[in-house]
Amino acid sequence: MATFLYKLGRLAFRRRHFVALIWVALLTLAGVGAASAPAAGTTSFSIPGTEAQKAFDLLEQRFPGASADGATGRMVFKAPAGQKMTDAANKATVEKTVKQLGDGSEVISVTDPFTTNAVSKDGSVAYTSVKYKLPGMELADSTKDALEKAGDEARATGLTVDVGGDALQAASEPGAVGEAVGIAIAAIVLVITLGSLVAAGLPLLTAIIGVGIAGATITSLANALDLGDTTSTLALMIGLAVGIDYALFIVSRYRGELAEGRDHEEAAGRATGTAGSAVVFAGLTVVIALAGLAVVNVPMLTKMGLAASGTVVVAVLIALTLIPALLGYAGRKVQPAGQKKSRRNKKGEQLSDAQSDAKGGTSEKPAGPNMGTRWARFVIRRPVAVLMFGVLGLGAVALPVTQLELGLPDDGSQSTSTTQRRAYDLLSEGFGPGFNGPLLAVYDAQGVADPQAGADKLVDRIKGLKDVVTVTPAQFNKAGDTATITVIPNSKPSSTQTEDLVHAIRAESAEVKADTGATVLVTGATAMNIDFSQKLNDALIPYLGLVVGLAFLLLILVFRSILVPLKAALGFLLSVLAALGAVVAVFQWGWLSSLIGVDETGPIMSMVPIFMVGVVFGLAMDYEVFLVTRMREAYVHGESPSDAVVTGFKHSARVVVAAAIIMMAVFGGFISSSESMIKLFGFGLAIAVFFDAFVVRMAIVPAVLALLGKRAWWLPKWLDRVLPNVDVEGEGLRTLDDDTRPKDEDRELVQV
Repeated sequence: MATFLYKLGRLAFRRRHFVALIWVALLTLAGVGAASAPAAGTTSFSIPGTEAQKAFDLLEQRFPGASADGATGRMVFKAPAGQKMTDAANKATVEKTVKQLGDGSEVISVTDPFTTNAVSKDGSVAYTSVKYKLPGMELADSTKDALEKAGDEARATGLTVDVGGDALQAASEPGAVGEAVGIAIAAIVLVITLGSLVAAGLPLLTAIIGVGIAGATITSLANALDLGDTTSTLALMIGLAVGIDYALFIVSRYRGELAEGRDHEEAAGRATGTAGSAVVFAGLTVVIALAGLAVVNVPMLTKMGLAASGTVVVAVLIALTLIPALLGYAGRKVQPAGQKKSRRNKKGEQLSDAQSDAKGGTSEKPAGPNMGTRWARFVIRRPVAVLMFGVLGLGAVALPVTQLELGLPDDGSQSTSTTQRRAYDLLSEGFGPGFNGPLLAVYDAQGVADPQAGADKLVDRIKGLKDVVTVTPAQFNKAGDTATITVIPNSKPSSTQTEDLVHAIRAESAEVKADTGATVLVTGATAMNIDFSQKLNDALIPYLGLVVGLAFLLLILVFRSILVPLKAALGFLLSVLAALGAVVAVFQWGWLSSLIGVDETGPIMSMVPIFMVGVVFGLAMDYEVFLVTRMREAYVHGESPSDAVVTGFKHSARVVVAAAIIMMAVFGGFISSSESMIKLFGFGLAIAVFFDAFVVRMAIVPAVLALLGKRAWWLPKWLDRVLPNVDVEGEGLRTLDDDTRPKDEDRELVQV
């Protein structure tokens, strides 16, 4: 591996014009494809294998003209203080609005609140439901404008009017300011770490090119593959973070090779062969973790994982090819100003590498131990204390996970400044909290002798259940073999009481089946959320087994050790549990929520745990590979286990810390997004990186390695013989003569 990447790095360095042209061409092609691609339509949401999805599919089959996936708008009216909606003037305003809403070409139906009992008991609140032919994302702008205009005109009469439902999608602010701040912080950290504007600019430039190619490709395929905005945002978030980090590690190693007296091309080759090998395996762990989300069998989650993993692949390829090419353009400008100055003679002329080496290199005095060296020595002296402090600290932060509640966002989780949230609150005020989460029982009576009688019995059964407010009569389709029954719970959609009610209705299905032969299925947004959460919970253990298992085997291959990969996996579990604990404390309990703009606390989004497990595992293995491969390299080259830990920190700690700060800044920038899922992921990933990089990798890892000693690198002899030697630490490069280049490299590279 190291020898192949060494040759690849030197080839990219020499053929830098060609390599740069290829990447510019790819960026241009992706941009043209994105500009010419059809606009993305609505993002479908399906959960194969769940009862809610089966019921939804049955409705589309038995009620073909009902547009089951069409958008719904709820216009909610509230009378001024001291008035009622049944007052003549207010009633006339509502009736005029209903007529106005029904004129749209994309409208299927509009309900009259005064004939459908859609007026609250105290008469203060009423609502009308508008059913559309198309999903919300596909509605024409004129249709949405007509809905808003009707609301404005009704509001002008003195009524409080707000619109809920999915007909008017909440405006999602991209959080561009926060993202820009994150990138600015990343730039500052790079300048401080590398001491050169040119060196700092390379990781930023290549990361932007990488996310540009990946983002444009996702946009090009969005319509064909049904990719949503969230898919591209998360992919770019992860791609930008790892793109900067991967490039940083190779640039940093390149500078180290130059400092040892190697010429530019040789330094580029060796940096790509050593740090590049770590980048490849770090990237592989991220790709495995993200692509592994496909095992959950939720199409939306699968697409998010594959899009993000594709972005990581682009970041790895750019780091291995474009970075060496750009280093060829930059030359010694990537070195700090002091080092560049020291390589000039008394006349101010730039010395060549050989001339500088002949004159004794730099004139600076030898520097003392750096911060990484001092910290590693401290940990080695007190490994038990550091280990206990790190484990107990993360364990304390992880405690809130025991109170984790899962759900999916609805209008109630949006900002109080949106009309959707205000409409949600008005409906809760007028009709009760459960009105915003109606359940839909689907009665499949195909082959039943008396469908109506069976449906009536089902309605009576449901009315007798706990936490039920209202049950509507069964509404049959034209064929008379399928009916829908709407159930209004007494509790809000995300409550455990509503979840219990869903299970209770489904429990009645067995008795109905035995009595009449009919089938009862429960669906609706609330039931879909419950099924989604359950499906993700059931998939978490198999997913962990697959991802951690594959990565464990990969790390055995990298480190040629059993205990080091095991320690890496256990450290990851600490990181992700602590991060989830922090998410629960902020987004569910409300601790410090005002600082990051959380308007509504409540259950954590169902996909957060499994998605964070995938992403955090990949990123955790990044730092593990970057830090421990340098230790492994020192150990293989003859250093004692303790000295190898110190050497690893001496060369890698500063860069790993910088990479973690950069990744935290990039993820943290997305906290400013108004999209609740993006905000939550931004916070969760940023805090997870903090825990993993600064507590697990910087403290727990060296403490464990210090306690294990040589046992850390133990590998059964039979396994050592079976495993292929991937040479991540670059042992094969030691056999190369630094003063000569391999012959016929182009031909050998093609053969490889």
